[in-house]
Amino acid sequence: MAERRIRMRSLLPIIQCRLCKGCIVDATTIKECLHSFCKSCLVKYLQKNRSCPKCEILIHQSHPLDYIGHDHIVQKIVSKIFPHLDQDEKQRELQYYLQNPNRPNPKKIPILPAQPVGRPTPVSVPVKLHDATDSHRKDKQLSVQLECKSQTLKPLERRYLRCSHHSTGTLIRKFIAAELFDDISRWSELDIECNGQLLGKDHTLQFVELTCWRFRDPPLVLHYRQKMVIS
Repeated sequence: MAERRIRMRSLLPIIQCRLCKGCIVDATTIKECLHSFCKSCLVKYLQKNRSCPKCEILIHQSHPLDYIGHDHIVQKIVSKIFPHLDQDEKQRELQYYLQNPNRPNPKKIPILPAQPVGRPTPVSVPVKLHDATDSHRKDKQLSVQLECKSQTLKPLERRYLRCSHHSTGTLIRKFIAAELFDDISRWSELDIECNGQLLGKDHTLQFVELTCWRFRDPPLVLHYRQKMVIS
């Protein structure tokens, strides 16, 4: 099989953080629009902002940090292209905490006490790059069934999903738009209902389960249709 060469410039939208303009480190993705950034860059940005730095879509009115998550796929792509990047980042983090021992250390990077002057001892320190708690795979998972409620739309081939209870109505609509239209940007053309009640774009599946589904047996059934325009 012939090798296919790809220009690095074509990969920039995937591997470059739009905030720091460098390669993405600890890739973190916004669930509403699926744009990825460095975790530290995005968290710092969202301390004062509520929208995506790239497309400016509203993430959440009050708790945007609840709607971002570690993206292991993007991080694997970056690590494949730049295999040295992870190790370099580990060394920079370790050096930072050695110089600032009183700073919070959320990743629990082991910091060894300083060696006495004149007795340097080379050591190998195992450093964990990602905390397992960053991944939303440990969230409560809900089984979801998507059914068509429109004569102008077709049923989905993949009707059953298994997703985090933090997933929002907007995220579900984007999945349906990608499946139906092969165009995620058309998600705003869809409405989703549960037991006849319309889902808001910020409603999470956990909220829907509590208020609309009321702990019925799984799966949680959602109906999609074309958005109703009232003139």
